[in-house]
Amino acid sequence: MKEHHRILYYNLLTASKLNSYLADVDRQAEKLFSRLIKQMAEREGVTETIKAQNQMMWISAMNNIWNQVTETINANIIYN
Repeated sequence: MKEHHRILYYNLLTASKLNSYLADVDRQAEKLFSRLIKQMAEREGVTETIKAQNQMMWISAMNNIWNQVTETINANIIYN
């Protein structure tokens, strides 16, 4: 933020609102992350049944989902 949104950064910093702004962004990112993980797992059929039957397949699928969601969160919330 300091490098890419300097004016906003310094405005928030001088108004003593930077920490609350960053905490709000963090909360938004965590909520979206949880929701997207759940939605993508359901859409791709990654269930607890698969986890019980083939743990390595489940881990691989969840890692792929986790990486996709992380990229989405970073692009749309963190680095926006």
